[in-house]
Amino acid sequence: MSLQDDLSAVRRNLDELTRKVERLEQQAARQKPSTTAAGPEPSRMVTVPDTPYDSSLWTDSDDEGLGARDRRAP
Repeated sequence: MSLQDDLSAVRRNLDELTRKVERLEQQAARQKPSTTAAGPEPSRMVTVPDTPYDSSLWTDSDDEGLGARDRRAP
């Protein structure tokens, strides 16, 4: 392909992109705007306490990436 052919192909693609963006803008303008922002459903919200977790929960856990506490790496 010559440089002229490449430029023509780029121009066609750009024109097509412009048409599609204009069409998308028109579709968006026809949508009814929401009067209130949709937030999470209150019944699905979970409260996370500010108090520290009980350290005994982590007694038998491994340190991620470090392996078990009582063993050495090979």
